[in-house]
Amino acid sequence: MNDSKPTPQNSVRQVVLASFVGTTIEWYDFFLYGTAAALVFNKLFFPAEDQFVSTMASYGSFALGFFARPLGGIVFGHYGDRIGRKAMLVTTLMMMGMATFLIGVLPDYSQIGIAAPILLVVLRLVQGFGVGGEWGGAVLMAVEHGHAGRRGLYGSCVQMGVPVGLLLATGVFALVSRLPEDQFLAWGWRIPFLLGIVLLAVGMFIRLRILESPLFAKVRDSNTVSKAPFLEVLRTHRRNVVLAMGARFAENACFYIFSVFVLSYASTRLDIPRAVVLNGVWIAATVQIFAIPAFGLLSDRVGRRPVYLAGTVFIALFALPFFKLIETKSASLICVAIVLGLVGHAAMYGPQAAFFSELFGTRVRYTGASIGYQLASPLAGGLAPLIATALLKWSDGDPWPVAAYLIGMALITIVSIILAKETHRVGLEDEHSNPEAGRNAR
Repeated sequence: MNDSKPTPQNSVRQVVLASFVGTTIEWYDFFLYGTAAALVFNKLFFPAEDQFVSTMASYGSFALGFFARPLGGIVFGHYGDRIGRKAMLVTTLMMMGMATFLIGVLPDYSQIGIAAPILLVVLRLVQGFGVGGEWGGAVLMAVEHGHAGRRGLYGSCVQMGVPVGLLLATGVFALVSRLPEDQFLAWGWRIPFLLGIVLLAVGMFIRLRILESPLFAKVRDSNTVSKAPFLEVLRTHRRNVVLAMGARFAENACFYIFSVFVLSYASTRLDIPRAVVLNGVWIAATVQIFAIPAFGLLSDRVGRRPVYLAGTVFIALFALPFFKLIETKSASLICVAIVLGLVGHAAMYGPQAAFFSELFGTRVRYTGASIGYQLASPLAGGLAPLIATALLKWSDGDPWPVAAYLIGMALITIVSIILAKETHRVGLEDEHSNPEAGRNAR
């Protein structure tokens, strides 16, 4: 049950910090696109007479990045389980940083015509491919360096990179959105993307200094590295891959509804100033920075499943009240709605890194955790703004179908968590960690 000899505490902190900083930078890059898709790209790269068409096209390009994530998870998972976690983290960070910078210098539709959206989509696919491989490596470096009693906390510290990345992305966008509309659309929106190159340099410096995962090093030194991690995962851990996917549906869908779709919904349907919603997302992301590790630590005490289930049930119950609060057009109530929504998300996201890592053995953990996590991304997260926008048009602006959609996602996750076994007491040093991990854990 106990993991192999713990890494010294100072080394654990260094690895967790490196994983956190790198993940923050990668998600800053990823969220910039989501924010720009809601506020800018529909006007500059996908212009159309019908605002609905341009918004759907912009969100469509946003969704494409999610469809590249499973492929990134498979490719980087394969090499992460064969070569090592560290090398993949450096590669994915470089890929994301350069794609973001290039978006910042990309000419728009008025300058180069149809080539503009095509190049934008290509860079979005590169972003998705990179982030698809980054998550697994980052959380495994933290979880595999730590000891059993704090895996939830260590993994959740890496997950904090998501709200911090969102905080940075929306914060910078909130600042540049204060520019006059013509200046914002002409050059102001590019500033957040160009800043990505500075963050890339910082992240590379930190990630190049960390040590390889001791659990992977043990497998490598014993010459027991899997020859085909993807095939081995499908053969020995298929059930856990499916359950991990299901566990992500509510978590992923609600996050992009509460942080991305709400931007266009509030500004175009309700005529709420975009700064009001951006400020709400910014405050909610700040709260998440503290909520995610709190829920991760709680999962170390009471188990992954109870915490995850509590967050999922809350999202199901809060789906309709969320939109009712947004419809008040009150800045304070809009903020409350987004904060509560993302706290519910944090209850799922906090224990998730450790939970998914514990479902797989060391030989295939990078591949297994990445596939389970990333296969759900296009279905739950990537399509969420598109589906929500289509449902809103179908209902002639009434958000109840979007709330029903969130409740449906929550039901899938509730069933998945109930079918999964508790894993917080499973030892990672067991090479196979029970192919259907946690089968005997209670």
